Amino acid sequence: MGQPLKTNRPLSLGLFGFGAFGQLVARELADHFEITVCDPAYVGAVLEDGRAFTVRDLQETAQADIIVLAVPVARMAHTCEQIAPHLRKGALVIDVGSVKLAPMKAMADHLPDHVHILGSHPLFGPQSAADGLKGRKIALCPLRGHRSRITERFLRQIGLTVVVSTAEAHDRDAAMVQGLTHLIAKVLHDLGPLPDQMTTVSFDLLRQAISMVKDDPPTVLHAIEAANPYAADVRASFFKRADKIRAQFEAA
Repeated sequence: MGQPLKTNRPLSLGLFGFGAFGQLVARELADHFEITVCDPAYVGAVLEDGRAFTVRDLQETAQADIIVLAVPVARMAHTCEQIAPHLRKGALVIDVGSVKLAPMKAMADHLPDHVHILGSHPLFGPQSAADGLKGRKIALCPLRGHRSRITERFLRQIGLTVVVSTAEAHDRDAAMVQGLTHLIAKVLHDLGPLPDQMTTVSFDLLRQAISMVKDDPPTVLHAIEAANPYAADVRASFFKRADKIRAQFEAA
């Protein structure tokens, strides 16, 4: 394992993926790191406020001090294979996937032994963090190396609440926390348009929850519902109980 990076210059951060969440990462970390972006889908990397980031090819971006993989879970293994030969000794590689078992296995299988690996799941998105990161939660699942402790301190300093977990424990909890939230939101959204005048506080909260996830790309829903090995059991249990309640009313 490489030694911690020692440098008097600002640390460089190579951001793979400039979708909605990649842009959130760039927005919040631009004041702390020299960020370069690699995303074939974008010719340029410009935020809504006009801040622009250097776009580089895969090899150059992978040579940063810190690598953030903001790519779909389904592309994680391929991305790791591509960047592996170019990673510098002692670099820190972090993913931000909604599930942890599959991405962390991909990183363990394909990344070289001389890099530090940290699984993470920001428990927020562009909508819920529109006003900043203070008070938002992030799950950290250390995998290899000791730079996770430094990362945890930094994340706390910028206002995040850090929850340290294992990949398995994370996915078990996320199967309900995210799996049911997105499932219910999807069903209610498809029932729309939802009332917006004759509402209760509880219904307004439901509408707020739906608004936070309704614009998530399909890859996020797939990761939450299909890539999480515990999500199917949670869904089955939910529908079983829903059917039981429905049967009670239909029998009345």
